[in-house]
Amino acid sequence: MRRSRGIALMELVCAIGVVAVVASVSVSGVSAYENRSRAARAIGDIGTISVQLYRWQSNSRKFPETLAEAGLSAYVDPWGHPYRYVNVETAKSSDVRRDRHSRPLNSDFDLYSMGPDGDTGARLDEDETRDDIVRANNGQFIGAAEDLLR
Repeated sequence: MRRSRGIALMELVCAIGVVAVVASVSVSGVSAYENRSRAARAIGDIGTISVQLYRWQSNSRKFPETLAEAGLSAYVDPWGHPYRYVNVETAKSSDVRRDRHSRPLNSDFDLYSMGPDGDTGARLDEDETRDDIVRANNGQFIGAAEDLLR
């Protein structure tokens, strides 16, 4: 009986195939986890900034016109974009973001991240807005715009 001393080409191809499948599954899992963790960080940041804006309002009896006025311009979302802020009381009607029924999201201030694509729209049901992380119902909801639409 003769013993084979090596790896057959077919065995090598099968092993490489198995490694490729395992690697692709793990990469997609890591990517999904990374997206969820970035969204969670944006939700936390928006909550923190909201609390600081309410503190500003309790001291000055009004909300600031910009995040810079409140000393909050250093906040950047997990995708590298500055958070967006609109004082609803003093904003033009066209600057106030709205839900799919054209109702304003908030009556005090609008605070949001443009999400991974860095693009946004005026209404939550627009395609470029669905991945935004938004504050709605005067802070009762903070999360992905697509979750608010459900």
